[in-house]
Amino acid sequence: MNKQRRGDGSLRHLITLEDLTRAELDALLEHAQRYVCASGARPPMNRALDGMTIGNLFTEPSTRTRVSFELAARRLGAEVINLEVQLSSRAKGETMLDTIHTLESLHFDGFVIRDSEPGVVAHVAANVAAHVSVFSAGEAHVSHPTQGLLDALTVRQHKGARFEALCIAIVGDIRHSRVARSAYEAFTALGVGELRLVAPPGLMPEAGLFPAGRRYATPEQGLMGADVVMMLRIQKERMAQAEIPDGDQYFARYGLSAARLRLARPDAIVMHPQPMNRGVEIDSAVADGPQSVIRDQVRNGVAVRMAVLETVLRPRPVRA
Repeated sequence: MNKQRRGDGSLRHLITLEDLTRAELDALLEHAQRYVCASGARPPMNRALDGMTIGNLFTEPSTRTRVSFELAARRLGAEVINLEVQLSSRAKGETMLDTIHTLESLHFDGFVIRDSEPGVVAHVAANVAAHVSVFSAGEAHVSHPTQGLLDALTVRQHKGARFEALCIAIVGDIRHSRVARSAYEAFTALGVGELRLVAPPGLMPEAGLFPAGRRYATPEQGLMGADVVMMLRIQKERMAQAEIPDGDQYFARYGLSAARLRLARPDAIVMHPQPMNRGVEIDSAVADGPQSVIRDQVRNGVAVRMAVLETVLRPRPVRA
């Protein structure tokens, strides 16, 4: 059986986007759009998850993802418990499972998990009680499915639903980015016309990964005529791997400046999953400029996570 589906094919967990169909992605995005509201407006709320309890278990620091999952669950009427889980001496998720099984006894219905070790989220999902659902909030370098969904929703809002007409460029540390992997899965499933990968050789994905992506070694080549420019965060420890000595040098070679943005289409949008290193992967004038939709991405995070929680949890089996 698929690791994240029930026997009838419906989603029981959300661990990855890799097996979702275009129809399923479209349905989630349309559902999420109903929860999007303008800045300053009263956010949509309902009681769809009334009586349910969701646990947020994050073993890595998080601001946007954790807060938006919490807001999403609360706006659907669920109780939310945030837990700090220290797993410095675990092996293959056993310590996490001990925590999960304890919480199951307290009538939790779902767990939102962020973890730095590949496979932990799927391991938990394979071992929870039948009435419990698991949601990935970011797994090592492997996946970040709700980020991929909110990125797709942001593109759809600004460029329409015909992804086959779009050229999307992802720029930066693609090799180590769970954001890039889930965005790739979403964009390709939605039929993107051209997907470009722009990175230094040391930060480009290994051969065989991202097979539908066209690879470019410089932004001057990769940004030409793009409709969407998605910048990725670069960590200092990765610069040496890319044979780039510091942030200034990285910006000079790969950062998104106003001049580089002009290589893209005049109506191109600029995205970034955050946190941003201003002056390293993106110039502040671009991040805060008229083509930036970075704040829309943050806003869309709550809407997407509401749609995911409601879609997965509402049809759950009744507890014995």
